[in-house]
Amino acid sequence: MGKATGFLELDRQDRSYADPKERLTHYKEFIVPLPEDKLKAQASRCMNCGIPYCHNGCPVNNIIPDWNHLVYEGDWKNALEVLHSTNNFPEFTGRICPAPCEASCTLNIDDAPVTIKSIECAIVDKGWQEGWIEPQIPLHKTGKAVAVVGSGPAGMACAQQLARAGHSVTLFEKNDRMGGLLRYGIPDFKMEKDLINRRLMQMQAEGVVLKESTEVGVHVSMESLRENFDAVVMSGGAEEARQLTIPGAEKSGVRLAMEFLTQQNKRNAGDDEMRAAPRGSILATGKHVIVIGGGDTGSDCVGTSNRQGAASVTQIEIMPKPPVRENKALSWPDWPMKLRTSSSHEEGCERDWSILT
Repeated sequence: MGKATGFLELDRQDRSYADPKERLTHYKEFIVPLPEDKLKAQASRCMNCGIPYCHNGCPVNNIIPDWNHLVYEGDWKNALEVLHSTNNFPEFTGRICPAPCEASCTLNIDDAPVTIKSIECAIVDKGWQEGWIEPQIPLHKTGKAVAVVGSGPAGMACAQQLARAGHSVTLFEKNDRMGGLLRYGIPDFKMEKDLINRRLMQMQAEGVVLKESTEVGVHVSMESLRENFDAVVMSGGAEEARQLTIPGAEKSGVRLAMEFLTQQNKRNAGDDEMRAAPRGSILATGKHVIVIGGGDTGSDCVGTSNRQGAASVTQIEIMPKPPVRENKALSWPDWPMKLRTSSSHEEGCERDWSILT
């Protein structure tokens, strides 16, 4: 795969970010992609591994060495076909997946894995630019009808696959826009929502019927779904947040991350404040913000708070501070426990560990 000596000749080079001072002034994506020649060079670093551990690391089993090799050869269209064979929406994963494939890469033993995520994103972005991505309309219909409940990434992918198999698919979503966590949980600066809209248009052309603002159990009953559909897929997310059972947690300044993030995404989508925040606005402007929880959701709250103009942001984590570099002999090719600093952290944030709220 790739160039036999590529990993010996070339160092790892990944996408860069716009300057924090510039990107904090807006909610748009700020990744600076690599030019095509650099991407081909990075793809050449993919080794002809006897066992490609990246397959094991990837949750959707992307055929990574194959499309790396095709990019190295400049065959982007076939690379896109291979990528789409296992992944309905690589433009989503190419932006927000934590890339466990790179942690599993053989070259990660030396902390220089192939830039798999960047190459994946470049393949699908080029596919859209070139007009290669079109609706895949089934030649024959099965006569079967399927209801898919929940339009997050699982529901969207399920609906698309079932429609391409020839079934009549209706996708139900309780919110006013499709996308689930992708739409309202992921900040726009990590993934702009036109990417979701573009895929929904493709799905509609393939025959998927979209039913927004339709909550199963409220607006339509399960009994009616069973009566009118041959199968029902339940692909709803888990939205019940874990509350803090400590004195003071009921105070007005203590708010849930998903409510905070959803409000800002709705503002970005053009909703007025009453629609974006029917239970009252949550804004970090001029405030000293504490983010409880050191994971990705907490990081998203850090980035959103800074864009809203917080006076300061502090993120606390219950676990001890992890090592900067993992012990490869104990962790590779599994997902390692190590210190991760996100782009939001780099924009301004104090972090502390071993803190029990």
